[in-house]
Amino acid sequence: MVSRKISLGYAAGSVGTGAFAVLPGLVLAYYLTDSLGVGALLAAVVVVIPKAIDVLINPLIGIRSDRDAGLTGRRTQLMSLGAVAIVPLFVLTFCAPPGITPGFAALWVLVFYSLAAVAYGCFQVPYIALPAELTPDYHARTELISTRVAVLAMTILVVGAGAPAIRDALGGGAVGYATMATATAVPIGVGMAIAILVPGRAAARVPDPALPVVTHHPRDGYQALKNNWHFRILLSVYVIQALATAVMLAGAQYLATYVLDDDAALTPLFVSLVGPALLTMPLWRRVGRRFGKQRSLVIASVLFLTASLSLALAIATPGTWVFVPVAACGIGYAGMQIFPLAMLPDVIDEQSAHVGRDQGGALSGLWTAGETLGLAAGPGVYLLVLAGSGFVSSTSGEVADQPQSALVGISAGFSLLPAGLIAVSLAVLSLYRRQEQAK
Repeated sequence: MVSRKISLGYAAGSVGTGAFAVLPGLVLAYYLTDSLGVGALLAAVVVVIPKAIDVLINPLIGIRSDRDAGLTGRRTQLMSLGAVAIVPLFVLTFCAPPGITPGFAALWVLVFYSLAAVAYGCFQVPYIALPAELTPDYHARTELISTRVAVLAMTILVVGAGAPAIRDALGGGAVGYATMATATAVPIGVGMAIAILVPGRAAARVPDPALPVVTHHPRDGYQALKNNWHFRILLSVYVIQALATAVMLAGAQYLATYVLDDDAALTPLFVSLVGPALLTMPLWRRVGRRFGKQRSLVIASVLFLTASLSLALAIATPGTWVFVPVAACGIGYAGMQIFPLAMLPDVIDEQSAHVGRDQGGALSGLWTAGETLGLAAGPGVYLLVLAGSGFVSSTSGEVADQPQSALVGISAGFSLLPAGLIAVSLAVLSLYRRQEQAK
């Protein structure tokens, strides 16, 4: 078992990762299209490119993390670098100078968001690899991850509801977005620092000088992706589900503004999504022990799929009733977060045993690359739906009148698109054949 101190210390890292992931996913596209006047198609490019860069470099970060672990016995060097760099870069992403052209504004956001995403990868990749080193126990890993996801859900709730409220209280615009970003950057840095100081050190091992130095290759992760069926299936499922949830997050602000006719409805939408996820975390732990991780993931995914399908009714009959199926999506979302992350350390052990050397960083590098691509592609895909449906962009202080086709696109992108993606992920998950434990 893992001590409470280590479990909570590890979970603290999700304050940093959750805040960084949720706020850009929630407001960055809206910041570009409705504050900086950037067209929806160009905004889609801006939000996707930084994560596409991560797809290329995160596997290399994972290899470097494995080398650090082999030479020094710990993975904290890269984690520290990422934690220090991400704070100012995150703030600058939302500090485009007032009065600049939409094209230059898009370039500003692209540069600083790309650099922030690289810093995030330096922390996140070794952070994801830690559970395999903190405990070998099958169910203890579920407990460790469930605590982390509980903190993640709380972070998403507080940041997702509170940060836009800070922006709105200051009237939006340059001051509102800059203050919002600064207020969010503080917990990002603090959460990451705690994860470095507590579980990062606890996972450290004393290298044996009598053993030869193991060479880690940049191709390790890709070899695992090619040769390890379980890793390939699990990663595919996680990326598709990350894409589905990111699409829904990106659409929340648009649904609130243009379908529910209330900018402030974003906060109760977020509370409806994340609050139930936080409250049902103990239930998912019991479900995992009863049915095993894979079957529990299926249960969570089906719940999310069913609830998101019902949200399609908002196309014809928008109203506050949408908060109920959104809450059901939140319950499913909690399980969709816990079980893939709890299954990953088991697959890391399998791959490490197969090749005879630590593969935690290599696999977590690809895992994080896939996750970040899915999270970034979500807003990009949603923006493509808006562009295709005739959405009209605007500058700060304006709310453009939207054609009916755009309103349909906003609602369908928020409901039918995530449902379809979850259906695809369930088809892929059915191919997972690793023996799971349940009791």
